[in-house]
Amino acid sequence: MATLPNPLPRLASLGLALPPGRLIDTTDEGPWHEPLLWLADDLAAPGTWDALRHAPRALGLLPVTIEAGGSQGAPESWDLMPGEMSYPGDHDAEEVLADLWEASAAEGEVWPGPAEEPEAAEDDDPDTVAAEIADSLLAGGPLKDPRLALVPARRSADIPTAIGWTGPMNHEGDTARISAVLRSWEDRYGIRVVALGFDHLLVSVAAPPTTLSDAQALAAEHFAFCPDTIWQGSDTTLAEYAERRLLGQSAWHFWWD
Repeated sequence: MATLPNPLPRLASLGLALPPGRLIDTTDEGPWHEPLLWLADDLAAPGTWDALRHAPRALGLLPVTIEAGGSQGAPESWDLMPGEMSYPGDHDAEEVLADLWEASAAEGEVWPGPAEEPEAAEDDDPDTVAAEIADSLLAGGPLKDPRLALVPARRSADIPTAIGWTGPMNHEGDTARISAVLRSWEDRYGIRVVALGFDHLLVSVAAPPTTLSDAQALAAEHFAFCPDTIWQGSDTTLAEYAERRLLGQSAWHFWWD
């Protein structure tokens, strides 16, 4: 993946008020040539995301919450594969979604196309919404052993690719294609990648769909992006998923089996 210079090797000299933590360079094939992320040693608490998000962005670092206590443990055990990832900007999100739809939809179900661009509105600041969602996760949310991490990335959508995350491997082997879709949602819906586990991803949403028709159009994108979210969820149809999980919702959660 093409990236800007990684500031993590000189993290100690950047003057950030970080809690105790460690740099992680572990991949499925041994140590990477540079750190992939910084991970805090202790549990993250509400407010820690917001306290760090301003200064690191100027340095080319973005925050994300890592689930370090899931079934696969911390990122050192996640089989990270940064060398297998391409660059998100080399992929067209609509083409990626069409390909993924064709791979997962029932025979004869035609890709309906992407949701239309939402009308411009006075939406909440995406980074403020991300901090609020992060705080809600850290105040007794579903994540097991959540830790604050910093990742060298310019766009939040690129965080999974930057660390070589392989959570969607059974659905899409090149996480850069996943990030290409996240970039599109970043532009259209103001999403931010807030949390990563071994095989699941949570994003905040500053401008969620406000009408059922818009939510239903977006639901087709979500199915292509992560069919397990619908197949293994409590909603039996895309229409139900759209109404319950997308309409006016400020967080989207995806997991790949």
